[in-house]
Amino acid sequence: MIHCRNMMKIYKLDNEIEVIALQGLDLDVEKGELMGIIGSSGSGKSTLLNILGGLDRPSAGKLLVDGKDLLRLSDKELVKYKLETVGFVWQNNARNLLPYLTAVENVELPMLLKGRHKRERAIELLEMVGMGHRKYSRLNQLSGGEQQRIAIAIGLANNPRLLLADEPTGSVDTKTADIILDVFRTLNQQLGVTIVIVTHDTQLMKKMDRVVAIRDGKTSSEILRRRIYEEEFITQLDESEEESESHVELAVLDSAGRIQIPKDYLEGIGMNDVNKVRIELEEGQIVLKNPNLKIQEE
Repeated sequence: MIHCRNMMKIYKLDNEIEVIALQGLDLDVEKGELMGIIGSSGSGKSTLLNILGGLDRPSAGKLLVDGKDLLRLSDKELVKYKLETVGFVWQNNARNLLPYLTAVENVELPMLLKGRHKRERAIELLEMVGMGHRKYSRLNQLSGGEQQRIAIAIGLANNPRLLLADEPTGSVDTKTADIILDVFRTLNQQLGVTIVIVTHDTQLMKKMDRVVAIRDGKTSSEILRRRIYEEEFITQLDESEEESESHVELAVLDSAGRIQIPKDYLEGIGMNDVNKVRIELEEGQIVLKNPNLKIQEE
C-alpha cells in the first residue's frame, strides 16, 4: 500500500531558513496492515502523515501509495486522491465534525463532496463503529470518545483504501482509548482497509502487530509483536520470555546501510561526547565500541 524510499521534506521559513522535517525516510506498509508510528515531538511523524494524506507534498525521494506516485500527481489528481484513496482522522475533534450537523450528516458530507450521497451507507458506518444510536446527535451532545468514533466513520465514508489517524486517543481516557483501538482493529479485519496510526500511547502501541519509530526525520527502528517475529525469523523463545515481553525492537538499516543507535545505548558505553565509534566484527557479530576506551587501554 505504501512504498517510500529516501523521502525528504524541506520547509523554508519566512527568514529563508530551511528546516528539514524528513531526511531520507524509508517505509513500507502492506495492504490490509494495521500499524503504528511513534516518535518524539519534531521527529517528522506528523509531516509524514500529512504527506501520506495528500495535505502536503514531499520535496524529493520516492513515494507510492496504492500505486499512485505522490510526487507526480497534478493538483486535480491530488484532490481525487484525497477524496477516494485516503481517509483521515484528526486528533482534534473540532477538525473532524461540524458542530451544526448531526452525526449522520457529518458522515454524509464527504459523500456529498464526491457526489455519491447515501444515507443508508452513513448509518451503516455509524453502526460499525458502535454509534448507530447517536446518529441524530450533534457535537455538543457527544462525549470525546463518541466524537472520535464518529470521526472514524467520517474517514471511511468514501471507502478509502488507506485510513490515517493522528493521535486518535490523545484526548480520551485509557478505557475509551481501548474502545477506539478495538474499533480500528475490527474495521481493519472486516473491511481490509490499511490503517496507519500515529500515537504516543505506549499501551496502544503494545496492541499493534508492528510499530515504526521515527527519529530525526528517518525510520530508526521497528517494533514487532513477538509472535510475528518468531514466524518470520524462526526465533525460539520460552513461555516466560514471551509473557514478560510481547514485542521485540529491531533497528532499521537504510538503503545506504546506515543505522540509528538509540541514545541510551550510546550513553551505556560512554559515548556522551563522542561522534565516532569503532566497528568490529567479532565471531559473526557487529560490535560497536567507544574509540576513546581503546586508546586509553593502549
